[in-house]
Amino acid sequence: MGNRLSKIATRTGDDGSTGLGDGSRIDKDALRVHAMGDVDELNSHIGLLLCEYLPPALREELISIQHDLFDMGGELCIPGHTMIADAQVARLDALLAKYNANLPPLQEFILPAGSRAAAQAHVCRTVCRRAERMIVSLGKAEQINDNPRQYMNRLSDLMFVLSRVLNRFSGASDVLWEKDRVRDIES
Repeated sequence: MGNRLSKIATRTGDDGSTGLGDGSRIDKDALRVHAMGDVDELNSHIGLLLCEYLPPALREELISIQHDLFDMGGELCIPGHTMIADAQVARLDALLAKYNANLPPLQEFILPAGSRAAAQAHVCRTVCRRAERMIVSLGKAEQINDNPRQYMNRLSDLMFVLSRVLNRFSGASDVLWEKDRVRDIES
């Protein structure tokens, strides 16, 4: 892996550039840096989700996902480097199957609400979708591996499923969108 920081205030970024893991420097607003930042933000939101009371197995699975996201940041930080493997994408497929198995079919769209943990899982889902979009954009501009994009696509689906699981775990249920709901609109 690339260079590890031994101090945080390096001042090398004062010119608007940042160092990559291979020692090269790029602008802080480059697509690669945006993708790395979105993945880092997602990892932080999952860390916040881990502050909630969760089923122990799910807690361990989320911690593994955090490690995967750190690996993804490493892959994005070193152009041409690979850290996200097919097995990591397959693990998310297995988790999707596991957690979807006991959920009732959706009859309507759901709102990002319910328990606090479920709402935080929805925040993770939306940040994940943004990170995925940025990885797609990066892949159009530069050659990158397919697995980071695939991983993020599966992870956003998993976070949606987990929001439903967490609502049930807390004793709540999905908050359904009401198509014909009468809305109070002040004139």
